[in-house]
Amino acid sequence: MKLIEAMKRIKELTAKAVDLQQKVSVTCANLDYETPVYADPRAQVQEWIQAHHDILKEVLKLRVGIQRTNLAVLVPIEIGGQQVTKNIAEWIHRRRDLAKSEMDIWAKLGDRGLKEGVINQSTGEPKAIKIVRHFDPKQRDMKVDEFRSEPSKIDAALEIVNAVTDVQL
Repeated sequence: MKLIEAMKRIKELTAKAVDLQQKVSVTCANLDYETPVYADPRAQVQEWIQAHHDILKEVLKLRVGIQRTNLAVLVPIEIGGQQVTKNIAEWIHRRRDLAKSEMDIWAKLGDRGLKEGVINQSTGEPKAIKIVRHFDPKQRDMKVDEFRSEPSKIDAALEIVNAVTDVQL
């Protein structure tokens, strides 16, 4: 089973589990004057509970298999003109929020709204005011672009990996 198939299977199984929960909640009790929908509602409820339990066991097996695979499989992606190799789990975390956080720190580098100009000193003489930057604007722009594009590069690489990599069950 490929990673993408396992992820889709988990989604299907989860929907079935929710459906079984609903069925149990509706069938688990009735008033004594009502006619139950099922001939043996007690047995039916127990059957659904067991089916739910079995589904959750399968979901757990698939999730753990996906995690095992995500830690074991290395994926090279070109980032900033270099081949960077990380396991799938690391790329997922980079994609989730870490690449954006790196972009955000680089994007914070700026002039802070400071203005260059000329002021008159207390002696009346003009003094030129310059902004002193403690960073390289060219490097900042390059890094912001690099980290902004990283999530889409990760998405593209992981789509392929998810389609061709077998889950380690």
